Amino acid sequence: MPDQAPIARPYLFRGQPAADTWTLVREGAAPAAAAAILPLDAWLEEAENPARAPWLSADTELTDALAERLAEAPLIAVDFPKFTDGRGYSLARLLRERYGYRGEIRAVGDVLVDQLYFMTRCGFDGLSLREDQWLEDAQRALGAFSRAYQPAVDQPEPLFRRREREWAQAREEAPAYA
Repeated sequence: MPDQAPIARPYLFRGQPAADTWTLVREGAAPAAAAAILPLDAWLEEAENPARAPWLSADTELTDALAERLAEAPLIAVDFPKFTDGRGYSLARLLRERYGYRGEIRAVGDVLVDQLYFMTRCGFDGLSLREDQWLEDAQRALGAFSRAYQPAVDQPEPLFRRREREWAQAREEAPAYA
């Protein structure tokens, strides 16, 4: 039986279906001409190449020195080896909040529709879903909640503060009755 191309993983960028132009390399050599996401150690050797990006394993220790090196990466992928492993959420949140990373942070690995809303709250903007997941379900899941109570990367202000501001503004705009 001839070799078949791997099934393309459904991919969302900032909530919209998008073409994934990067090849995720789990092991072995990266394709020479293609943009490739490499294991962290391999990327550190090729970090000056703009067609290379790192993927971080769930157990990566994000130090100040590593974050400084990652700051110039065109994107950072965070691996979810199992959908039950939540360490990737912390990595994304640290990259965004503590280290100010502004590029794409992409979830890869065992990424399920059920996780997407929470991933975006932690700072992921690229979502490479598991092959058996559907884009339509993913987009629906991203809109499942109209408001979040807690502060997060996507909304740093808690709901009660937003409501206080809205009420104060409404009081200012209300006509005065004599």
